[in-house]
Amino acid sequence: GILLSLAICTILYILFAHVMTGVVNYQAFAGKDGIAPVAIAVDAMGNVGADGMITPAYPWLNKAILLAILGGYSSVILVMLMGQSRVFYSMANDGLLPKVFSDLHPKFRTPYKSNWILFVFVGGFAAFVPGNVAGDLTSFGTLFAFVLVSIGIWILRRKSPDMERPFKTPLVPLVPILGAVICLAMIFALDAQTLKYAFAWMALGLVVYFLYGRRHSKLND
Repeated sequence: GILLSLAICTILYILFAHVMTGVVNYQAFAGKDGIAPVAIAVDAMGNVGADGMITPAYPWLNKAILLAILGGYSSVILVMLMGQSRVFYSMANDGLLPKVFSDLHPKFRTPYKSNWILFVFVGGFAAFVPGNVAGDLTSFGTLFAFVLVSIGIWILRRKSPDMERPFKTPLVPLVPILGAVICLAMIFALDAQTLKYAFAWMALGLVVYFLYGRRHSKLND
């Protein structure tokens, strides 16, 4: 089911890219500061006046795409924040993060304090950091996580071959190697400034992680 859904999404993305690059030049997808490139591309669909200005042929389509983008962003952000709070919950239970991240709501049994902390931090970050920078940093974090997951699959397959696996990655180690290489290539395709910010944030996170976890980790027991 997972692989089938990924295959369907991949085909849809290819078809969409084929149609859009047939409508406007691919350079139009750079957008404005890298934000909402498809909406910018749709704006370029129209008649060019004598002054060089473009009169959009489908202004309603532009607005519809913007609403769809906002809806898509909102759903992705919601799911990522909920997932991140659960990751922090597990880490806090292992003593790698402060206990506040593992506190559960007495009624709903969710890590509500972690949700609120992430809500404030991510909201403030999005409010004061340029959209293209925040987007690139998010891409870096996601791709780097995929790299670690790909490498982890290979290591676990070799170190713990008898582990129960509800879902088993096919063609190991070919698939993990290709996944890690492709994600690394996409990471280093980001601009140098974004990479500097990302590695600085990662270094800071590792320092906090190891300094706190070294003293409080339950693995020490």
